[in-house]
Amino acid sequence: MEIFNVMGKYDYEQLILCQDKASGLKAIIAIHDTTLGPALGGTRMWTYDSEEAAIEDALRLAKGMTYKNAAAGLDLGGGKTVIIGDPRKDKNPEMFRAFGRYIQGLGGRYITAEDVGTTTEDMDLIHLETEYVTGISPNTPGAAGNPSPVTAYGVYQGMKATAKEAFGSDSLEGKIIAVQGVGNVAYALCEYLHNEGAELIVTDINEDSVKRAVENFGAKAVGPNEIYRVDCDIFAPCALGAIINDETLPQFKAKVIAGSANNQLAEDRHGDALHEMGIIYAPDYVINAGGVINVADELAGYNKERALKKVGIIYSNLERVYEISKRDNVPTYVAADRMAEERINAKRQSRSQFLTNERHILNR
Repeated sequence: MEIFNVMGKYDYEQLILCQDKASGLKAIIAIHDTTLGPALGGTRMWTYDSEEAAIEDALRLAKGMTYKNAAAGLDLGGGKTVIIGDPRKDKNPEMFRAFGRYIQGLGGRYITAEDVGTTTEDMDLIHLETEYVTGISPNTPGAAGNPSPVTAYGVYQGMKATAKEAFGSDSLEGKIIAVQGVGNVAYALCEYLHNEGAELIVTDINEDSVKRAVENFGAKAVGPNEIYRVDCDIFAPCALGAIINDETLPQFKAKVIAGSANNQLAEDRHGDALHEMGIIYAPDYVINAGGVINVADELAGYNKERALKKVGIIYSNLERVYEISKRDNVPTYVAADRMAEERINAKRQSRSQFLTNERHILNR
């Protein structure tokens, strides 16, 4: 990999390699863009096939966080960390404390959080060495605790905005909604949908999760492979990524796809196909931004009421996405990127104009 060529092509700001021999720490911090503010993005721990693969993952995820934070209306840039190792057997407290010291050394340019392979307890260890971490234990003053209910509220608001675009009303009463996966976020989402009068069809590989949704919300249960082809108004992917692909596209009967799962499009061309089919897709990083909005509120000392109010912006953010999609005649995933880029570019132009004015004043 020609690192500077990759960084230059996608305008990355910084790539930091962190090593601590005593604890076994091998971490990569990628900071993509800090135009809007300090880079916020989680720490992932994973077994990678190579160091190059780990670097590629860190860079890819950091860029995604730039767009997610910008689209969410946060004054934060995008970054990400990957720690090379097996989260089941390679962790130790010294590793995360050492990593916390590296974060502290960046002086606030990067703020981390929990991600795949890391836990609240890991964030607590990092917090012993730095203030630049979110997602710490809920018994800590100013901490957010479990983000699932807040993430679900954001998806619920985004689903209502998408229903309005598709059906002319944001009411979900009487709508048939197929929910793929009934984990913590999706279960909380189902509660919102049930309370509004939606009819639920659910699936999950965990039979107990399905049973709970059937008993509490009157949901209909179907098999994991059957969920794609059920007759429904809205399909809500809330489990695996890449579920919109060549195999599933011909099966969809829904008018709307809106759910909490990450990376729902297997490839960009599948987003193009949804656009051509007339299916309105709520871009995943816009509709599921409740989690990052929630942890970002910790930076001001967490207040749940304030966080929920901020998460409500997902409704208007998706309205804006659909406006851009129609304005530019592009798929919604492209429109979401453009919305984020417009916000970043506006800040850059504002900053450039400020510096120009300052130079004029100094040259008088």
